[in-house]
Amino acid sequence: MVNGAVFAGFLGPSHPTPLQLQKQLRFASFSNRNSNNVNSLRVASSASIAALELADIDWDNLRFGLMPTDYMYIMRCSQGEAFSKGQLQRFGNIELSPSAAVLNYGQGLFEGLKAYRKHDGNISLFRPEENGVRLRMGAERMCMPAPTVEQFVEAVKETVLANERWIPPPGKGSLYIRPLLMGSGAVLGLAPAPEYTFLIYVSPVGNYFKEGLAPINLIVETEMHRATPGGTGGVKTIGNYAAVLQAQSAARAKGFSDVLYLDSIDKKYLEEVSSCNIFVVKGNEISTPAIKGTILPGITRKSILDVARSQGFEVAERQVTVNELLEADEVFCTGTAVVVSPVGSITYLNKRVTYGSDGVGRVSQLLYSALTSLQMGLTEDKMGWIVELK
Repeated sequence: MVNGAVFAGFLGPSHPTPLQLQKQLRFASFSNRNSNNVNSLRVASSASIAALELADIDWDNLRFGLMPTDYMYIMRCSQGEAFSKGQLQRFGNIELSPSAAVLNYGQGLFEGLKAYRKHDGNISLFRPEENGVRLRMGAERMCMPAPTVEQFVEAVKETVLANERWIPPPGKGSLYIRPLLMGSGAVLGLAPAPEYTFLIYVSPVGNYFKEGLAPINLIVETEMHRATPGGTGGVKTIGNYAAVLQAQSAARAKGFSDVLYLDSIDKKYLEEVSSCNIFVVKGNEISTPAIKGTILPGITRKSILDVARSQGFEVAERQVTVNELLEADEVFCTGTAVVVSPVGSITYLNKRVTYGSDGVGRVSQLLYSALTSLQMGLTEDKMGWIVELK
């Protein structure tokens, strides 16, 4: 970890003052953002990204992986209380009690969103309030207090601007933003934690799949299940993701990109891939599994549905069978990390079905281009989804 920063029990080194941050980030200046005199980082010059001292990175070969940056954001509260203003702190290790609820009972959630550098030098976020709303829904399910949507968005903005030199140049990638909400207080018996921590860190990233915008190959899992009715499959709790690692590792060892899961009752209806939603195209209809508690309500999923409607497609959220999948004209996945990822083949019960013969499908390409052009500011935002930071 960079700088070896440790905050013991989340109380360690004092938070940097605005003056210290101003010295540490030569390209930034401070201004009051509201009547409460909340300090936030603003870039001194918006004329060109050349005014920034960008991080020394091979942007052309950027992968999807952790790259330690400069600052993270920390906010804490006790059970039964509300979160108050947090602070930026140097990125580094944190210290937890061995009895922290997040370590013992998995009381934790995370979110994922991205910041983009536009060609005019401005920085934008894509629908951050949706992540704040989803975090609060998940927190209710996991018996945790959560920041308000306004606190969430403000914290994301501050963290992004504090790490601006790590945002890739236009077209080279994005700054992945990882908010965490966890039971950091110590417990022994099974119970909600007495204390909670909200944390945000960031990392510059490239494509999630090594194939980039190229067809991926999926295998349908018939024995293991990602989620069950009444469980936590519909919220972004940390435990959902560890459960897919065994099947995913086995699939990748066989040369597949990822795993597609079926429902745990009938074992014939599509649910989702390990970390993204699935779509099936047949003629002019685009179908995706309905949200019924076992599927994560992806923000990219939701956005693609709206974009597809605006492009004249018939859109259906319903139960989708394996047979429909195998007979589809085209299949693709969506998610914050993958954006839109076309599927080149599906393997089910040792039967392999391929889609298309000329690479990326027409619908996948159309929706990918429409969404990324909007996210990167290349087309007008008629949806009101983009939040400009500068």
